Amino acid sequence: MQFSLLWVKLAEALQGLLYTHVGFRGRSHVTMFLISFFSLYSLLHFYIFAKAKTALALSVRWSMLLVLFMLLMIAAPAIVRLFEKYELEFLARVTACVGYTWLGFLFLLVCGSILVDIYRLLLYAAGFIPGIDSAANSLRCAISARGYFLLVFSAAVLVAGYGSFEATRIGIKRVVIRTARIPVRVSPLRIAQISDVHIGLIVRHDRVRRIMEQVKKTDPHLFVSTGDLVDGEINSLQGLAEILQEVNPRYGKFAITGNHEFYAGIKQAQAFTKRAGFTMLRGERITVDDFLTIVGVDDPAGPGVLKGDSELEKKLLAEAATGRFTLLLKHRPDVEKTNLERFDLQLSGHLHKGQIFPFRFIVRLFYPRFAGFYRLADNCSLYVSGGSGTWGPPIRFLAPPEVTLIELVHAE
Repeated sequence: MQFSLLWVKLAEALQGLLYTHVGFRGRSHVTMFLISFFSLYSLLHFYIFAKAKTALALSVRWSMLLVLFMLLMIAAPAIVRLFEKYELEFLARVTACVGYTWLGFLFLLVCGSILVDIYRLLLYAAGFIPGIDSAANSLRCAISARGYFLLVFSAAVLVAGYGSFEATRIGIKRVVIRTARIPVRVSPLRIAQISDVHIGLIVRHDRVRRIMEQVKKTDPHLFVSTGDLVDGEINSLQGLAEILQEVNPRYGKFAITGNHEFYAGIKQAQAFTKRAGFTMLRGERITVDDFLTIVGVDDPAGPGVLKGDSELEKKLLAEAATGRFTLLLKHRPDVEKTNLERFDLQLSGHLHKGQIFPFRFIVRLFYPRFAGFYRLADNCSLYVSGGSGTWGPPIRFLAPPEVTLIELVHAE
């Protein structure tokens, strides 16, 4: 009876997770997401379980323990939500750290195992080619299945360990843009950009302090956050807004929504952003001094945004005063072709530079401009931040976090 009650509570937590994190409202969307997510995540676990059982010749007892552990990891997001619902913050944080770290480790383990499978398949095929068949068969038999699995497991442990370290090594990425629209009297205009910090259960005070130390080093005239300042869960954020308050540039601080501001609850996300000292631009345009126009638009995750955001963006940019430098803040690096001549620089984020290599290759399928600086037209550019924090796994591999310093320099 107690076991059945537990699964009912987990199901309720999953529904809350979807409403809070994913933003789905319709029953059919919830069902499709549940089926897709848990089918894929369970399939990855089954793949690694089969590898481990075969390679290590696991006994029934060890197999059952591994299955139980994997079931707990699959259910971890729902368990986190359940703990939060009952205000068990410490347990929620521990479960989030373990569950999301395992998610990153599992991804590395799957990638490594697939590479080994491809290598062994090629050796097997080469065994049928005269002339190289003997060498191929020797290579294929040189390492046992156990050896391959332990090799991949060890590599995944090392990469995950380094990735946890890399996630804390926040650097400054400097970009210089020359433009006639910045007057000599303010040149160079320094803009500090943070993006995708994901303040929540995992990204806490120490990480935010590290980020803000780098922001202070840039000595910015303008400070912007291009979305996902908070994560899907923003419980107990005491003292975090105060760290962000420490930087107050001459021309102000501005922020826009990312998808996670809506997953967290837009009202409390907006309240936290305001306490941190930012002015949030939600489909708004503001003039700074007499040379700069800033336009900020909502992320499509917002209710009703997807249908009308492009038209609103077009309207805001069309009404911007000509002659001023126009800065567009937009969370996702989607570029409207009709707006190319209406802004000078678009600042975006969202993609984390893939966060854990080789996930960047999947990201690039959907967003060809996935990180760095892109010249879109003669006087029109895009910069996509690699992100300042982490989402999910507290790991970044070959995708170091950054604070971006954009310097706008006067040029005829």
